Amino acid sequence: MKTLLYKQLRLVCHPMTPVFCLFGVMILIPNYPYSVTFFYVTLGLFFTFLNMREQKDIYYSAILPIRKRDTVKASVLFAVLVEVLSVIITALFCVLSAQLQPGKDNAVGMDGNLMLLGAGFLIYGVFNLVFFTALYRSGYKVGVAYVKANIAMWPTMLAAEAVVHFPGLVWLNRVDAQAELRQLPIFLGGVVLFEALTLVAYRRSAALYEKVDL
Repeated sequence: MKTLLYKQLRLVCHPMTPVFCLFGVMILIPNYPYSVTFFYVTLGLFFTFLNMREQKDIYYSAILPIRKRDTVKASVLFAVLVEVLSVIITALFCVLSAQLQPGKDNAVGMDGNLMLLGAGFLIYGVFNLVFFTALYRSGYKVGVAYVKANIAMWPTMLAAEAVVHFPGLVWLNRVDAQAELRQLPIFLGGVVLFEALTLVAYRRSAALYEKVDL
């Protein structure tokens, strides 16, 4: 698996994928829908899997002495590495934003806090479930898989941006210590859902891909 991940990173990872991970810097933009940060990371993953298709990596992997299931696992693990890295970078900019702009309140949606990071994990979980399940029905329909993933992902993003404006839930949009403590279960819930949805994505995708006749 280590060798397959190395192949993903060296041969098919699109240059824009790590660049989009740095888009956590957008947390410093006042009054901006910060969930878009996570969308750009999924766009980077789309570029990588499109690059994988164009380089015929799917057929190259098929002639290697590995199971089809291992090919899917390497792809999912690669996506998870990228997604977790992006959340870590976003978290660093959340801390920086709180230091540089104390008392800042995002009038558009979520602010740079644990609520945002938990929502990010949930968004990635939804993306992984739909994208990989759709992709490995054939192994090469990357565009169709990405469109389907966006249809599921964008309502999740919009709901997360909107919920912080509901009466009684304004504490979801704060960055003080007391509010962050209340947001901690939401963050942990997002992490758990990310893990669960990604695991389901892997298992369903592997089962589907094993039936594909390349």
